[in-house]
Amino acid sequence: MRLTAGQAGDNPQLLPLLDAIRVPRVGPGRPRKRPDHLIADRAYSHPSTRRALRRRGIAHSIPEKCDQKAHRRQRGSAGGRPPTFNRDRYKQRNVVERCFNRLKQFRALATRYAKRAAYYRATLLLISAVLWLST
Repeated sequence: MRLTAGQAGDNPQLLPLLDAIRVPRVGPGRPRKRPDHLIADRAYSHPSTRRALRRRGIAHSIPEKCDQKAHRRQRGSAGGRPPTFNRDRYKQRNVVERCFNRLKQFRALATRYAKRAAYYRATLLLISAVLWLST
């Protein structure tokens, strides 16, 4: 998880967040750093983000924005192919949205009573552990 200022966008934080991923292996070996698949909303559909994910070899399901579709069509054959989009896999994104809704039910987290980022992060980790243990 990464904390940013409220007015900061999500897209610039994607690549640093992916760099911080460490999935431990069951047996010996170093932790895995690359996710199997990334599911994100339209905020992440910038061409540079798609390029960076392709360079890293990360498969993704990100819907294309309407204005990007129109711009690609306007360019004709120079606009390239539309990016691949797996609609069935994108439907799995609701699990993450439901998790955010469960987190927001905790008043201290939803209203941001903690003024310092370290306290807010600690609250978020504690609530996440409570939710994880209750399931």
